[in-house]
Amino acid sequence: MNTELKNAVKAADLKAQYDARVKRLVGHKRVLAQILIKTVDEFKGMNPKTVANCIEGTPYISTVPVEPGLTNAVLDKNGQRIVGFNTESQEINEGLARFDIVFYVRTKDGLSQIIINVEAQKDEPGEYEILNRAIFYVSRLVSSQKERDFENSRYDDIKRVYSIWVCMNMDENTMSHIHLTKEDVIGSYEWKGNLDLINIVMIGLSRELPEHDETYELHRLLGALLSQELSVDEKLNIIGNEYNIPIEENMRKDVSAMCNLGEGIEEKGIAIGREKGRIEGRIEGEAGLILKMYKNGLSAEQIASATDKPLEEVKEIIAGI
Repeated sequence: MNTELKNAVKAADLKAQYDARVKRLVGHKRVLAQILIKTVDEFKGMNPKTVANCIEGTPYISTVPVEPGLTNAVLDKNGQRIVGFNTESQEINEGLARFDIVFYVRTKDGLSQIIINVEAQKDEPGEYEILNRAIFYVSRLVSSQKERDFENSRYDDIKRVYSIWVCMNMDENTMSHIHLTKEDVIGSYEWKGNLDLINIVMIGLSRELPEHDETYELHRLLGALLSQELSVDEKLNIIGNEYNIPIEENMRKDVSAMCNLGEGIEEKGIAIGREKGRIEGRIEGEAGLILKMYKNGLSAEQIASATDKPLEEVKEIIAGI
């Protein structure tokens, strides 16, 4: 395996570890509470600690498959059939797309639940439009409720769903709420049902960390948490002192590991660039030598013999003059 390929493999492994740490950091309940306060009406203005206590159980991080038919799993508990999220090990369904973070949160009145999905993206993808993916995810979280949260035709039991997307490295700090609305075309009949079942929130984080004010409060927290520029101490200072998030040992380890992995990815990227530059330089030098020999009167066959290059490759270089 050549050096460039080795570095690429190591960089990919570091990136996978880095992405896992990002999800773990965002998946801390006190961080999720801050996200809920800024995105879900029921929690706006509430104390983060109170909101964190509304999150049920431990959030599922990179365990629940997105694919239809695989999001749920049927369990047999004491002879009773129970349907829940599919949390089988990744080896069993290796290669499947999974929700970054998904969990249930109970509203402050304790009477109903909301399903929350949080996705972290290092930037806006180029191979597809991100809103289309968000629509697919939120639709899966609605349709997968059948048998898990409601049975048969009891559609009134469908729980509200939020799919919240955090996109890093954007040009500006933004937040958009995409949801269903009713537009009367003829008449104004009041159809029964809940328009608030489907919610998508897109959060754009700029490359520069904003000042701490009410408007960009969430953007500053997430920006600091996910920054590749800030040191471990700078991150922990913002998280702990500005947002009063308890810096527990597991969070400290995640922040430290993410910073170290970020540095490793950068170093491997530089190494890949250097190796690629060396290879390109060598190829360019060989091409220059072939052209010089050709201009001095040697035939393509003679050049191929002298340089141990395939004749077709020599002819291609000469044809490029």
